[in-house]
Parts: sequence; C-alpha cells; structure tokens
Amino acid sequence: MPLEDLHYRSLLDVSERIRRRELSPVAVLEATLERIARLDGAARSFVTVLTDRARAAAARAEGEIAAGFWRGPLHGVPIAVKDLCATSFAPTAGGMPMRRNAVPDHDATVVRRLEDAGAVITGKLKMTEGAYTSHHPDDPGPVNPWGAGHWVGSSSTGSGVATALGLCFGSLGSDTGGSIRFPSATCGLTGIKPTWGRVSRHGILPLAASLDHVGPMARSAADAAAILGVIAGADPHDPTAIQDPVPDYLAALGQGVRGITVGVDRAYNETGVDGEVTAALRAAEGVLAALGAEIRAVEMPPTETLLRDWIPFCAVETAIAHQADYPDRADEYGPDLAQLIEHGRRITGIELGSIMHERLEFTGRLAALFQGVDLLLMPTMPVPVPSLARMAEYGQDDTVLLRMLRFTAPFNFAGNPTITLPCGMDAAGLPLSLQLVGPHVSEALLCRAGYAFQSRTDWHTRRPPEP
Repeated sequence: MPLEDLHYRSLLDVSERIRRRELSPVAVLEATLERIARLDGAARSFVTVLTDRARAAAARAEGEIAAGFWRGPLHGVPIAVKDLCATSFAPTAGGMPMRRNAVPDHDATVVRRLEDAGAVITGKLKMTEGAYTSHHPDDPGPVNPWGAGHWVGSSSTGSGVATALGLCFGSLGSDTGGSIRFPSATCGLTGIKPTWGRVSRHGILPLAASLDHVGPMARSAADAAAILGVIAGADPHDPTAIQDPVPDYLAALGQGVRGITVGVDRAYNETGVDGEVTAALRAAEGVLAALGAEIRAVEMPPTETLLRDWIPFCAVETAIAHQADYPDRADEYGPDLAQLIEHGRRITGIELGSIMHERLEFTGRLAALFQGVDLLLMPTMPVPVPSLARMAEYGQDDTVLLRMLRFTAPFNFAGNPTITLPCGMDAAGLPLSLQLVGPHVSEALLCRAGYAFQSRTDWHTRRPPEP
C-alpha cells in the first residue's frame, strides 16, 4: 500500500496490517507526521505535535510486534487526544491561554490506557476555552475541512478536524452538552458519548463534572468501538467510574440489529427541525428497518425545562471547577467563559435544587421509556451544519443555543450513552448526522447498531475535499 494513500484507511485496517507486519508503525507515523506538517498550518487542529515522543513510541511498538508481542488493535496506531487530557509529558491548557505552559505531574487515566495499549499519541488537539462554547479570542479555532465558512462544533473542535482530515486514525473528545456529537456531526465522523462514568474522568480538566463525558471520535463505528474498549473501565483514581466489566465491543459488532426495537418520537424528532435533517433521518429509519430492527413509536419525556436548566447548571459546576483562578485571574478569561462563571456564582441554592429535581425526574422517565425499546433514534442537530456567520448570530441569543442542544444536552443530564453517525449530505455538500441513544451501559449495542447501519450505507466513507 502506498503510504501516501494511508491516511483515510480505517484504524482497524491499519492495525491489522501492522499486526501482520505488512505496515511498519514507524512508516505509518512518518506518513502521519508529514500530513500534519503539510495540512495543519491551515487546519489548526493541533495545539502540540509530539514528534520525538511519537517516534520513540512507534519504534517501541515496531520492536514489540516484531518480537511477537501485540498489545491489541491500537498498537502502533497514531491517535491524538483533546487538550484537556492531562499529560505529564506536554502542557495541558484546556483551550486557555493562561494555562498554555502548565504541565501536569500526572497523566489522565485515558492517556495512560492508550499508551498501555500501544497507541502512538501524536499530539494534543485544540478545543474551545475551558470546553465551553467558544475559543478564547487569542486562540483562533480549527477550520472545518468540509467548508472553511462553516461551524466545527464545540468543544472538541481539534478532535473533529484532525480525525476528519486524516491527521490521526482516531481521537479523544469530551462532551458536556454535545461536544463529542457536534464536531462528529459537522465533520462527518462517528462519535461515542459513553454512559457517564463508563470512562474515567481522572486527569480531565472539567467543565461541569457531573455532565462531562469522555469518549472516542473516529471515522467508523468499528474504529470508535476499538478505542472505547481501551479507555473504558473502573478506575481507582475516579470513584465515579462504573465498576461493571468492559465488554468486548469489537466481538459483538457482527451481531446486527435484527429483533432490536428502535423508538422514534416523530413529533420530538421533526418539530422545528430542518427538512433535510428530517429526510435523512427517515431514510436512516428505513435502513434500520431493512436490517431487521423494529421501529416503534414512542413519546419522549418532556425536555423543555431541562434544556433551560442546562446553562445555569453547567454554570454552577463551571464556577466550582474554576474556583482556584476565578475571579483572581478573571482578566485572563475570554468573555464567554467568564460570563458563564459569573452566571454560576449568582445561582441560588433553591434554583440549583430545583434543577436537580428536574434532572432526577427526567432521568427516571427516560429509564422507564427504555423498558419498552432498546434504542432511540433522533437527529444530532436540528439543522444542517451552520455557517460561521449564522453561529455568530446564534451567539447573541441563548434560546438558539438551547435549540442546538435539544437533542444532546438531555442525555448529559441523564448520563445515557449515544453514538453519532453520518447519515447523508446536505444541499451544500456537508455531512448530515443522526444519533442513537441507549440505556445506561449499552455501548455494545450502540456499536453494533452503528456498525450494522454503516454496513448498508457509505456516508461514513465520504471525505472532505483534499486541501
């Protein structure tokens, strides 16, 4: 295989060729580094490229595999991580210029697990300031490879761009209200937001601790499943991590969706939703039915109050996360993150308690809904990928932000796992996306369903124009 054609191969294909010694981890890395050097000046997806460290890891992987020691499907494969994952070998800024030189004294559990699995970590990826909605004014964000004038999502922007552009074979993102799902949707990727606690948050800079989820972003459900299988699991450093054993997500992929019940609430999915999104979602429904899934009408629990609660609740937890620096260093914060923290500092105990009650009620109602269906099908976003100009208009109106969060934020409150899948192209040639939602700890089923859908569609194989 010519190395210049390598960048859009699947993670699992490259992994298997490395395992069989048809590809050298060193050569794969060098091809990846060359592509980063050639394209990322314009794409702006990396904060830090760890060239020397990655070369040492690739050489080590090559030696281990030559000696018959194969660590698993990530061994020797270039992966990149969002810059809120603590790394003792590189700064972890979290999108905040005030932390640009801060090097932690420990590694995040997800980073350690990637390296234990033999992954070659090529660098740290850009993100919005503090993992909220916008980049710091001094830090220009990544550029959507599908269209420079269009939104990349938030906050795992670098993860979306680098993975879509073939600068890594998969990446880690985080999601507090949609930040794995939005960049996956806007960049034509598959992203998994696991059950809250399925992946350890130890060493992850928080935005809102009880809403934050860490998960994989990749170019297929199978590749995302491979990464999730490495990073998931109990962690003595994170008492909130789920203790349940981690299934073999890859082993279950071929089981399909025959007999699986998929719930659809048409009013929830289509009211106020763009026609292109609705058409693509209905086509996806047909694909799942043809694969043997039963489509069943359901009624989603009410989400209107919960959506209004997301900003104040996130604000309180963000204010907690930034107590050490805010307000003492308030002048070093960008306006959007500072405004969020100020909002959080003004919320009363009664207001916060009311939000908690609403959160518990929604979570219980959603759990009851899953007594009758296995998965829920819905859009990821109510509109096709918006332009940057439209997003700037949105930024002046919280009601529009809440509209964007309609299909994402409720599942941060409830902690349910989701998988985001490409499901079409809009009239402008940009990707459209759907979301499957499952009950807690149903990631294996979500991966199966995503794999089955991608076995009948080719939307996940579409690539942005080559720069």
